[in-house]
Amino acid sequence: MITVQLDNVTKSYGDNPPTVAMDLTIGAGEFFTLLGPSGCGKSTMLRMIAGFLQPSSGVIRFGEKEVTDTPPHKRDTGMVFQNYALFPHMTVAQNVAYGLGIRKVAKAERAARIEKALAQVGLAGYGSRRIDQLSGGQQQRVALARAVVIEPSVLLLDEPLSNLDAKLREETRLQIRQVQREAGITGIYVTHDQAEAMAMSDRIAVLEAGKVHQIAAPREIYHRPATAFVARFIGNSNVLSATVLSVNDDGGVRLKLDGGGELEVPAAPHVEAVAGAGVQVSIRPEQLGFGSAQEGILSGVVKSLEFTGASLNYEVECGPATLTVTVPDSLDAPREGDPVHLVCGRNKAWMVQP
Repeated sequence: MITVQLDNVTKSYGDNPPTVAMDLTIGAGEFFTLLGPSGCGKSTMLRMIAGFLQPSSGVIRFGEKEVTDTPPHKRDTGMVFQNYALFPHMTVAQNVAYGLGIRKVAKAERAARIEKALAQVGLAGYGSRRIDQLSGGQQQRVALARAVVIEPSVLLLDEPLSNLDAKLREETRLQIRQVQREAGITGIYVTHDQAEAMAMSDRIAVLEAGKVHQIAAPREIYHRPATAFVARFIGNSNVLSATVLSVNDDGGVRLKLDGGGELEVPAAPHVEAVAGAGVQVSIRPEQLGFGSAQEGILSGVVKSLEFTGASLNYEVECGPATLTVTVPDSLDAPREGDPVHLVCGRNKAWMVQP
C-alpha cells in the first residue's frame, strides 16, 4: 500500500485563475473521496492523479516516487469510469484481461488472476458471457474487476455508480469498499452523492468551485462542518445568524440567535468567537424539537409536514426564515398551521464559517 500526496496541485486554463487547487496526503490503504457538486473540480483533480491531465503547478507523488510527468499507463493505477468503458465485442474475461495483456502477464497467471478478480466482484462463472448479456450493475462489476486484476497501487473511481438505480447503488458501493479493503489498495473516489461518500469513505474532501472547504472523516464532517456550504451540502442543515454573548471557561459559547432566544454551543476551532461578534450556526433538523415558549430558541408556525414512517419532517416558518425539523412520529405531533416553539439541546448546534 502506498500514500498519494498532492503538493499545491492546481489546474488553470489560459490566463484564468486555477479551476481547482489542492494540497493533501491520502494515507496508504485509505478510501478517500472527492465530493462536491458538478463543476467543482473533483473529476479534474482525479484526472490529474491518473495522468490524463497535466497540472498547471504542483507535484504529485505515489509513495516516495514523483509521478507528475509520468504517463497514465506507467502510474500503476486502475481506473473505473462513469460509463465503464468496456469493449462490447469482447467477453467478460477478455475485458478483464485487457490490462494483463498490455503488461505481458503469462497466460497461466492471467487465467488465475481473471478468475480471482471475477470472484471478488461476485461474477464467478461469467467469464464467457458477452457484455451485452449483462445488466448495468454487472457491467459495473466487470469494470471494477478489470481495474483490480492488474493489482494496482492506487484505485481511481470516477462516479462509477451514477448510472445505476438506487438499490443497485447501495449494493454496489458496499462491494466496491469490500474489494478495495481486501485488495489493500489506496482508493480515490469521485462523487456528487453525499450518501455514497458518507457510507464508503475513510475521509472526504468537500469541494465547491475549485475550493476545498473541509477534509475530515464522515462523522466529523456531518457533526462538525467547517463552513455553511458543508453544513448545507452534507445532509440537511439550518444555518442561522447569531451574536456571541459570552465565552465560558469550559469552552462553551453562549449565542443569541437573530430574532430568537439564547443557545449554547461548543467552541469551534475554525471560528473566532468573542463577545459581540456575529457568527453563523448550523443546526441539523434532528437536533431540533418542539417545546414550551420558555425553553424555545425560536417560535414559528408549521408550514408543512411529511410522514416518512419512523419520523416526521417539518417546515416551520420562523419570521423570514423557514427551518427544517425532524422528530419521531407521534400521535400528538403538531399539524399544519399550528404555532410551535423550537428547542435545541445544549451543545447540539455547531458554529460554521460563512
